[in-house]
Amino acid sequence: MRLSPKDAALKFVNRYFPKCQAAVLAGSVVRGEETETSDLDVLIFDKNFSSSYRESFIEYGWAIEAFVHNLTSYQVFFHSDRDRAMPSLPKMVSEGIVIKDEGIIATIKNEANVLLAHGPEKWSEEIIRIKRYFLTDILEDYIGCLKREEGIFIANRLAELVSEFVLRTNQHWVGTSKWTVRALKNYDIHFAELFVDAFDTYYKTGDKNKVICLVNHILEPFGGQLFEGFSLGKEEASNQLK
Repeated sequence: MRLSPKDAALKFVNRYFPKCQAAVLAGSVVRGEETETSDLDVLIFDKNFSSSYRESFIEYGWAIEAFVHNLTSYQVFFHSDRDRAMPSLPKMVSEGIVIKDEGIIATIKNEANVLLAHGPEKWSEEIIRIKRYFLTDILEDYIGCLKREEGIFIANRLAELVSEFVLRTNQHWVGTSKWTVRALKNYDIHFAELFVDAFDTYYKTGDKNKVICLVNHILEPFGGQLFEGFSLGKEEASNQLK
């Protein structure tokens, strides 16, 4: 018999991590977005472990992912998530339901909330310039591609770069897979709709125009497409010759 998410998480924690100082239930079940294939994400905080690890279980009718940390290892993941602009662990901590707490969760949740509110580091002008070049390069491949089987995968890559460019230049968190469109919606629901429509149109009909217009639109405020005059690593190479 499948227990409720919270009951299953509590039994799981008591069985496998009875000495932990805190546990949090996170993921789609706490957001009301669970599906038939959803699992339970359970965060464990236990001072007795020397490092963090992840382990999968099948218990109480659920697939359960345990993310185990000591009382400091989670901070390494917080910083790593901020560096890559994908706040997986901070978001889980922030929105999670407390299953067990010996007085430490409030501090950890506050750290997560501060990080989430701050957002990722702002892109430098040089990073934006590099990203403009690679967007231009992939766009040209996309425009010139005559093979449907290749175009599908070029479009996939272009979608990743477009979402990353829009979100990072606006200092918003990014996402992958299903989190791509969720991150775009968190930024701007209207843009997210345009993004989905453009790529959906291409996948359904082969019409590239909406995607091309979308890419040019997001590049325009930063100087548009970039190819001529772009270089990468030239200065370092020149210095080695001196």
